[in-house]
Order: sequence, then structure tokens, then C-alpha cells
Amino acid sequence: MSANYPASEPRPAATGTVLTVVGESLVDLIDDPRRGNTVPETHPGGSPLNVAVGAARLGLQTSLVTHYATDRYGLVIDEHLQSNGVHVINGGATPTSTALATLGPDGAAEYTFSITWEISGASLPALAAVDVSTHVHTGSIATVLPPGNLATLALVEAAREHATISYDPNCRPAISPDAAAARQHAEVFVAASDIVKASDEDLSWLYPDRTPVETLQAWLELGPAVVALTRGASGPVMISATGRVEMAAEPIIVADTVGAGDSFMAGLLSGLAQLEALGANGRHRLKALTLDQLHALGAYANRAAAITCSRKGANPPRSGELGPLPVPSPAQER
Repeated sequence: MSANYPASEPRPAATGTVLTVVGESLVDLIDDPRRGNTVPETHPGGSPLNVAVGAARLGLQTSLVTHYATDRYGLVIDEHLQSNGVHVINGGATPTSTALATLGPDGAAEYTFSITWEISGASLPALAAVDVSTHVHTGSIATVLPPGNLATLALVEAAREHATISYDPNCRPAISPDAAAARQHAEVFVAASDIVKASDEDLSWLYPDRTPVETLQAWLELGPAVVALTRGASGPVMISATGRVEMAAEPIIVADTVGAGDSFMAGLLSGLAQLEALGANGRHRLKALTLDQLHALGAYANRAAAITCSRKGANPPRSGELGPLPVPSPAQER
């Protein structure tokens, strides 16, 4: 199922890319004392869900292998995914997971979770989805929380030969407080990935004895073609074998930061799809990105994150808001 777009809305190039995201769906209960809320607002969430919605809004044909129940929160999630054109492969039946997000004065969110991760109920359709995918993305709770984390890794390994892989650790110490174990999980997925994105908070928690940029360089040596670091107001850093680029954050008024990193990831995948740098056939282009292309990709993803930060909740941009990647495609360069 492809995303639903008004006929008048422009869509980016390479919309035929088939993306499968593997990971949790949950409901964010957002407590914002700044607005005097007495009852938390309810929003669909979960890092992988946000990436799937963000990618679908940017024109990528997207499936989500996930878990939620047919309870009231699950119905909220299901309506959100269906209305954004995300095809759902639902592998669980236990109660829908929730995350209480308490916003601080700067709009940053602190989370308290009630979550399970289990996709055994959809093993065959999940495998079928990754088998026909150009690209597979995963991360966050789905890669560390048993029993579903092993199934997540198996799907990534099954896709690796014919699809490119991306990963975002999106660490949640409240869910997996053992940093050493989380670090081990992260390095397994980094080594299996072509594209990795992490925040400075993620890397400072996983590797407190070195800087986030040092970790980014170390992760590049494990095998990815591109690694990206988001640093909030300091702007992102992008590193590949070609070199390193960084840029300032977009000047915006922040409503909150919920889903910003996921919008960055979706923007990055959309940009790479437009460069025809996803999938087994695009892997050579991914490895050969120029510094200009790397900078354009970082700026494009940075802009997607900024749009999300400018409005409440995980509300990523559509292609009409973000526009096409402002860099020549490989076909134009030849």
C-alpha cells in the first residue's frame, strides 16, 4: 500500500522504493506542564512507527512490522497508520504499549514506558515483506527487548543480501538500563547496517568514555557506508568513507522535540531513495556519495526534523512541505 497524497502535492523521485520498517508501535501520553494540561494528550508513537509514517509521507512505499492490540490505544495507532498509507503487519496481541512523555521547559521529552515487543504472530508475512523490500529499517526498543529482538535481528539478516539496512539505536535506558548489554546489541546492528543514525544522547550513554563523534568514526569502521549524528540545537554530523560534513540546526521556534530524530531518519531515507542509493543495486552509489551529496542529505534530513520540532508531537512533514532533495541525481550527473 502506498501513501495517500492529494493529486496536487508533488512527490519526490524514486517513490517506487519499497521500505519495510521493523519495530514498536505505542501510544505517547504527552504531559506538558507548560500548557497547564491536567490530562495527558494521546498521540501514536514509537520510533519505528514514526519513521514509517515519515517515510510514507515523503513518498516511499512503506510497510511496518509491528505489534499492537485491538484495544482503544491500538485502534488509535491503526487509524494513524492506515490514514498515512502505511501497510501494517501486526505480529502481537498483548495490550498496546504506552509511553508517558513529560515535557520540560525546553520541550525535550522524558519517557516512562509500559511496553512489550513480540512479533511471533506474524513471522511468515514479516519475512515475506522483507524479502521484497529495497530497504529495511529498524531500531530502538525492537532491537533490545526480548523476546522480539531476536526476531528483529533475524529479519535484518534475511534482508541483508538483497536490501540495504538502516538502524537507529534510539536508546531507552528506562527499558534497557544495562548500558553494556545495549552497547553489544547496538554493535551487532551497526555491523549489519549500511546507514546508521544516532543522537549525541544515545552515544554519550552507550560510550561515556569517548566523544559521540569518536564513536561515530568507530562505528563507520564496523561496516556502514554512512553514519549520522544528531545533536539537537548544535546540528547534525554526517560521516562516510569520503569524509565528514556538519551543519547548523535550522532556526525555528521549538514546540517540542517528540519524533525529531525519527523525522531526520525518514528524511535521510527519502533523500537516499531520490539518489537511487538504496537496495542492493544502489549500494555502490551509497558507498560513493560525494561530500556535496552527503551535505545535501544531512541538510534535507535536518530540515525534516526542524519542521517536526516546530509543531506539537511526532508530526513529520509531507513531501510538499519538504520538497525534493536539492542535489543532482546520479542519472543527471552522467
